[in-house]
Amino acid sequence: MTSPPIALTIAASDPSGGAGIQADLKAFSANGAYGTAVLTALTAQNTLGVTGIHAIPPAFVIEQLDTLFADVPVDAVKIGMLADAGIAAAVAEALERHRPRYVVLDPVMVSTSGHRLLEADAVTVLRDRLLPLADLITPNLPEAGDLLGTAAAKNRAEAIEQAHALLTTGARRVLLKGGHHTHDAESVDILVDATHATGTGAAGVRELSAPRVNTRNTHGTGCTLSAAIAALRPQHDDWHTTVSAAKAYLTGALRAADTLHIGRGHGPVHHFHQYWS
Repeated sequence: MTSPPIALTIAASDPSGGAGIQADLKAFSANGAYGTAVLTALTAQNTLGVTGIHAIPPAFVIEQLDTLFADVPVDAVKIGMLADAGIAAAVAEALERHRPRYVVLDPVMVSTSGHRLLEADAVTVLRDRLLPLADLITPNLPEAGDLLGTAAAKNRAEAIEQAHALLTTGARRVLLKGGHHTHDAESVDILVDATHATGTGAAGVRELSAPRVNTRNTHGTGCTLSAAIAALRPQHDDWHTTVSAAKAYLTGALRAADTLHIGRGHGPVHHFHQYWS
């Protein structure tokens, strides 16, 4: 590992600064990693929603990745919005060659405002080619259902069942985010690790709970959590410790979100809540 660790985000741009590469770079810095970025798409968006997406040509996505890896020793990769099947395949092709040590995949499919961010044909590429390259995938409940071609889990038992089902697609570990269960007082994420099997051969299951924060300013929570995990993994001994630390960071960022007053819609979390007064 370099000092500080170097983290790479492969994702789209968010002009409002709350999600995408902007959020990832903030989360990298806040968690002690040097941030690098490869763009997959430009978006026109603000806190009220997404109005347009301009995808980067897949060949240029590969050129960005090859040029970066030829010079910079990347310790961890976070994959976010990929937009279409061509870009998803390009990222998979590059990572198959470069094989970074840690890969965190956040399967970004739909924005907070409901805008579709991943074309339907790209889901197959993401599932078949990128999931097997990922050390950890971090879907929320609707995204897990989308990946499996079924409805989102409605309770803990269904969530654990879907997390196990995602392991059969080739993912080594699944962090199934429970934030969409908004009626619960606690926000409970489920970490299922195929490498920590029980005596019966079943994958190990751990629940990570934090008090639910009452705020509308949740733009970029998924991006921020997965980026924090990528930044922290080279600094911790295992995935459970890493995810726990990243979840604690995100909880603090959510608690401080209302102090920012950015935009008129779903504002961003406070990425630098530990440092700004």
